[in-house]
Amino acid sequence: MGEMTLKERYGAVLAWFEAENPNPVSELRYETPFQLLVAVILSAQCTDKRVNMVTPELFRACPDAEALAAHTPMQIFQFIRSISYPNSKAQHLVAMSRQIIERHNGRLPSTVRELMQLPGVGRKTANVIASVIFHQPRMAVDTHVFRVAARIGLTVDARTVLAAERQLVANIPVHLIARAHHWLILHGRYLCLAKKPQCRDCGLAAYCLYHTDPKPPDESLP
Repeated sequence: MGEMTLKERYGAVLAWFEAENPNPVSELRYETPFQLLVAVILSAQCTDKRVNMVTPELFRACPDAEALAAHTPMQIFQFIRSISYPNSKAQHLVAMSRQIIERHNGRLPSTVRELMQLPGVGRKTANVIASVIFHQPRMAVDTHVFRVAARIGLTVDARTVLAAERQLVANIPVHLIARAHHWLILHGRYLCLAKKPQCRDCGLAAYCLYHTDPKPPDESLP
């Protein structure tokens, strides 16, 4: 394929994703907005598969903020001990739950700014909640999104997560941003692998700079 403009690349990539997976969803298992927040916090530097192994028991004991806030970090640690960084995450979950009760009457705040004020909630997590729960056009950039966007050529010289987020949001139609977040994550998880991308099986190869450029741009998460 000849040289593509950035607009053409976005158009082709998004059209392919929409045809292949029109309704992507998170692979984290949850029943309520609060449970999604807990699961996303636990998923930091950990696989969704591992998170889904521990959350059923945790959610049976702590289905909501009130129940989780009544536990100590050590008690929560026992549920999540097989998760990465269980000590700090247990502390964050308890503090987060108590802050939701004390400052937000037990309900999740809806803005990224307010969400980021909760213990254990960074920009990526806040964007996930704002997008999935509150249907806002937010792009959460994790290691998969950062890598895949750089490889395909959707981001150009994005040196930071925030730079990648801003480029993606600026070029993806508002109504597709929430789905595009899942598309990029799933593509990175199952096809565009970090060490061995499955280019032969990828329907995006014709539009992807990584496939055609022997020296693709830096894709490592800063």
